[in-house]
Amino acid sequence: MAHAADLRDGVGERVLAEALLTGGWQNAPLSDAEKGLCQYAEKLTRTPQSMVQEDVLALREQGWSDLEIHDACQVGAYFNYVNRLADGLGVDLEPEMPPAPG
Repeated sequence: MAHAADLRDGVGERVLAEALLTGGWQNAPLSDAEKGLCQYAEKLTRTPQSMVQEDVLALREQGWSDLEIHDACQVGAYFNYVNRLADGLGVDLEPEMPPAPG
């Protein structure tokens, strides 16, 4: 799986990458602040219409800077945009990537 290999390379820790791939961010050995950022990214992806200022304030309280929050929002929004373009144009998955479950 291409994205799995990218994750392993990008994370730099095989154990963490495997935990993220097999159990999701909720069960991975992440700090509370990292889990908060993952929760923010998931909400932005799944229910963007429900994002509120309190989501940003919660990240600030967890120690994230405005620049880090901005970057996380930009990256999440960009990948959501690209995925919707691919879906909207009927772009096929890479051959080594299985369809998402469910």
